[in-house]
Amino acid sequence: MSRKVTLFTGQWADLPIDQLLPLVKKMGYDGVELACWGDHFEVDRALSEDDYISNLWNKLQSNGLTCYAISNHLVGQAVCDPIDARHQAILSPKIWGDGDPEGVRKRAAEEMKNTARAARKFLDARPDDTVIHPVVNGFTGSSIWHALYAFPPTSQDYLDNGYKDFADRWIPILDVFEEVDVNFALEVHPTEIAFDTASAQRALSAVNNHKRFGFNYDPSHLGYQGVDYVKFLREFSQRIYHVHMKDAWWGHGDGSVGVFGGHTDFTDARRYWDFRSVGRGDIKFEDIIVALNDIAYTGPLSIEWEDGRMDRVHGGTEAATYTRQVDFTPNSLAFDAAFDKKNQ
Repeated sequence: MSRKVTLFTGQWADLPIDQLLPLVKKMGYDGVELACWGDHFEVDRALSEDDYISNLWNKLQSNGLTCYAISNHLVGQAVCDPIDARHQAILSPKIWGDGDPEGVRKRAAEEMKNTARAARKFLDARPDDTVIHPVVNGFTGSSIWHALYAFPPTSQDYLDNGYKDFADRWIPILDVFEEVDVNFALEVHPTEIAFDTASAQRALSAVNNHKRFGFNYDPSHLGYQGVDYVKFLREFSQRIYHVHMKDAWWGHGDGSVGVFGGHTDFTDARRYWDFRSVGRGDIKFEDIIVALNDIAYTGPLSIEWEDGRMDRVHGGTEAATYTRQVDFTPNSLAFDAAFDKKNQ
């Protein structure tokens, strides 16, 4: 059977979970990828309150929904980043504390460890017999993203130090993921330690190919950069722990804004690229489905819906329909097998 279609709730965190779940079902989804912000999945409560997890599963089940992964992008971002005022807007007071950068990074690291523990506890409690490997999706942050362009002249030693900082901060986190048998899936993305295929390879090497470090595949962040997003799947076939269905278009601006965005807002008509509702951009999703079948990915297709020009309920509904249409089950029998007499 084809893969389950889920909705990543991160862009819907303004809606309380009790209000969101009936809407998710109405839009046509099988389940959700729960964000660790808003009230969608609360790590502290999952670890400390006896009935929090069972109540959350009851809410999911009563709406005919399930869950395969949780996501903690906002806290993960703070683990390696140079911290500034922008981070206060996305972090809880508990993680932000007094705003001292190193303190923020250390508290964020501890919260990511707790996220792994909470994910294990939550997904162990699923009320059906579906066999899944628990996944936490997220960001890592990066101490060297600001050095993306090589001026002032940026040596490889400088970049190596950035990957060492990433390893020093994330290997202890990944070791906790190993202790509780949960995978961490980095969404390869500008501003992260891995933002294309080459940097993803370098990130894997930095953490010594840690078993728990893999990727939340999202083609929208690769296509507009000029990265071969189908090749990425084949390159990291054993490290694709989760998949986002998200679209983008590029080459549609007026020529005055380049790939770096020109300090413009999303939906500015001058932009070279922008996010689009799934199926309305330039990502070739059929090529992606073929590659996912080739690498035997059987996890969910989770729609991360972003399109600043479209009503989100309209977009979320059509994205679910489109994803079901483009997905297909791989063939279990060679198409020409029936020509052989022994198969007739």
